[in-house]
Amino acid sequence: MEDTVKTQSRPAGRPRDEEATPALLDVTRRLVGEKGFEDVTIASIAAAAGVGRQTIYRRWSSKAELVLDAFLDSASHQEVVADGPVAQVLERFLVNLFDNIRRDGPAIRNLIASAQTDDSFLQIFRERFVLPRAQVAVAIIQRGIARGELSSGIDLEMMVDALHGVFWYRLLQGRPLDETVAARLSLFLTGAKN
Repeated sequence: MEDTVKTQSRPAGRPRDEEATPALLDVTRRLVGEKGFEDVTIASIAAAAGVGRQTIYRRWSSKAELVLDAFLDSASHQEVVADGPVAQVLERFLVNLFDNIRRDGPAIRNLIASAQTDDSFLQIFRERFVLPRAQVAVAIIQRGIARGELSSGIDLEMMVDALHGVFWYRLLQGRPLDETVAARLSLFLTGAKN
């Protein structure tokens, strides 16, 4: 009779420290806030977090991806509230978006620049940052159309592009993104009734 020995396979190397991820995100946010995107390196993040660079590279393939994750991790998430006029719902969405962006605007500008020069990061940035926000805006606008608050003939894609165009333009120009801008933009966009 043959004896069979069952062995459990485990990944090579040390076990992955799951607590390292939130710590790395916190350190990244802090360093980018203190020094700016350009002056932060993977090595400086690793040193501040007390880990090796490989710990970071096992999780993220670039500094831009790490900073994006750190930003997304800190961004507050807002459920789309169905109650209220579309202008108010859109304004609440914009205030939340602008609050998150205002806090991390310089890092976001650098992420946009990275997306322009790195096709693989561009895809990640679109999927994880741009698309989810566009989907929320589309849902709000569609709700306004369904309620008769917005014309059924409006160009949904152009309306979402206009919303994001104002946001990106003001961000890149260093112009205010505040509650006043959110209210004005919401009123402008929802004035497209008939």
